[in-house]
Amino acid sequence: MNIIDEVKEYWGWAGINPVEIVAESEFANLILKDDEDKFWRLCPEDVYCKVIANSIYEYNKLIHDDEFLNDWNMVVMVNEAIERLGMLEEGHKYYMVIPGVVDGEYGGINVKSASFTKIIRFSGELGRKIKKLPDGAEIQFTPLE
Repeated sequence: MNIIDEVKEYWGWAGINPVEIVAESEFANLILKDDEDKFWRLCPEDVYCKVIANSIYEYNKLIHDDEFLNDWNMVVMVNEAIERLGMLEEGHKYYMVIPGVVDGEYGGINVKSASFTKIIRFSGELGRKIKKLPDGAEIQFTPLE
């Protein structure tokens, strides 16, 4: 199964129907274009998949925004992950063992690597489970390992 199919299966509940991967980051974030030419960001560490631009014009403006680029590139975390874990194997990405949305630490021992597909699956399943919970609700989940 390819990444677009994985997104459809594990993140389709968020309303996305992806047709193209526009960009991917070292932390398994994706920018996807859907069948209506909207641009979405799938963010496993914060467990969301949402529209970030409604047109190519909006997307081109966004990718020149320093705040967006800093968040997207995660340079400090990527450098720390490379130093601790080494370069990524093909088909693997870094990820947060306990996602930030459930109070996981951004960095340190909370960062590991796994197959890109496992990260997409795990974050999509977790997102589906927590989407209707109120902030502060207690949850139990088995981290990706």
